[in-house]
Amino acid sequence: MFMRIEGLPDTTVGFTAHGKIHADDYTKTLIPAVEDLIARTGKARVLVVLGSEWDGYSAAAMFDDVKLGLAHRKAWERFALVSDAEWIHHVASMFGWLVPGEVRAFRVAELDAATAWVSG
Repeated sequence: MFMRIEGLPDTTVGFTAHGKIHADDYTKTLIPAVEDLIARTGKARVLVVLGSEWDGYSAAAMFDDVKLGLAHRKAWERFALVSDAEWIHHVASMFGWLVPGEVRAFRVAELDAATAWVSG
């Protein structure tokens, strides 16, 4: 499930992932928050933390992730992905150019820097 990160600027939404992420985690939590942010600001600045409590994505969740990006392609401004999983950093560096807006991957120890960057 996604847990909302509180205390971020009004221009940013953030989540920590716990357990395995399923499609309903997107449809009930992440997508409404991102769409609300876009409705309020016209931009999407999103922080996602995939820490030690995260256990992967279901195939349907990955599909919802792609759909969200495509549905609001012009609104994406910044996406900060925080994880110590090496493959996450490789994927972000290899495919980040496909994602609208800027994408940066950070280590969990760099959460403050990720928050400052995505909110900046």
